[in-house]
Amino acid sequence: MIVHQWIPAAHRGDAVGDSARVVRDILRRSGHESDIFAMTIDESLEGDVRPWNDAGSRDGDVTILHFAVPSPMTAAFSTLAGARVLQYHNVTPAHFFLAFDESICRITAIGRRELATLADRTDLALGDSEFNRRELDALNFPRTGVLPIAVDVERLTAAPPVPSLDTLLGDGMPNILFVGRIAPNKKIEDHIRLAEFFKRYVSGEYRFIFVGKEDAVPRYGAAIRALVREYDMPPDRFLFVGAVPDAELAAYYRHAHAYLSLSEHEGFCVPLVEAMAMDVPILAYGAAAVPETLGGAGITFAPKDLECAAELLGALVYDNSLRQQIIAGQRRRLLDFSRDQIEAGLTKMLKAVA
Repeated sequence: MIVHQWIPAAHRGDAVGDSARVVRDILRRSGHESDIFAMTIDESLEGDVRPWNDAGSRDGDVTILHFAVPSPMTAAFSTLAGARVLQYHNVTPAHFFLAFDESICRITAIGRRELATLADRTDLALGDSEFNRRELDALNFPRTGVLPIAVDVERLTAAPPVPSLDTLLGDGMPNILFVGRIAPNKKIEDHIRLAEFFKRYVSGEYRFIFVGKEDAVPRYGAAIRALVREYDMPPDRFLFVGAVPDAELAAYYRHAHAYLSLSEHEGFCVPLVEAMAMDVPILAYGAAAVPETLGGAGITFAPKDLECAAELLGALVYDNSLRQQIIAGQRRRLLDFSRDQIEAGLTKMLKAVA
């Protein structure tokens, strides 16, 4: 069977693109012919991902469209002769961006309208979480299911050491890690506010590390840095390191005493799976798909009481017994995202549309 995937943009380090490559490799090992086609391709991925204008992009017996942003792929997908499978990775609601970037507001609004046009033109619509699947149901997609995003954790667990980072991060200071875009739905401002409570009630020793693109919403990034200055905290206690190669990302995970998520909208949240794979105990605000992805692992809390969260964070950092208990639970949950589980999900999907 020919099973192709369409993604609007193929970027190394992007969760959707990385997942598509894992899925392609699983499909090929299962005996299927499979390629990824994208409109925009990173130079480092040329030859691995094919251009969307390649005639072969429309030859699939099954075509999987990864949907997270509006693109010309949406209209073209609905005309394909083969089976059409949508994998929905969520579109962040526009209201998160309203105060910072009107153009992103428009893009997200268009994305949600485009998604709705595929309801009667898709043979099977999959959310990568139950949270996302419920959105598809609400838009009247007739056949829906769940196929978790495929996370390549081996690129982190097998990454070589980075001596310079090992020296910097191994100085005894508690490292609190966040991985993801610096974007309004991630609520980075709440990390800064929580740090103030941590300093006040737990310890004056702390280092909050933010790994991810800072240019997604420039006005928001500027507001975060202004907040750090407003709280008059030492600037070296907040590291904004931008996007980094896998080896460096692995080093940040290895030296993290806790992973902190205070996001208020996630369709899945890949860094939670990465943190579980790297044995970093997780503290997360229980919003959107976050509780589902954790599946009872880590520590989730709601409502968003940052004072209470700071105390929970202190327990994760300093209570070794609790840390080991949380890590053990995360290891069990990680099995649900194994390649065997993803392969079983893909087999089920292909049977459903064959």
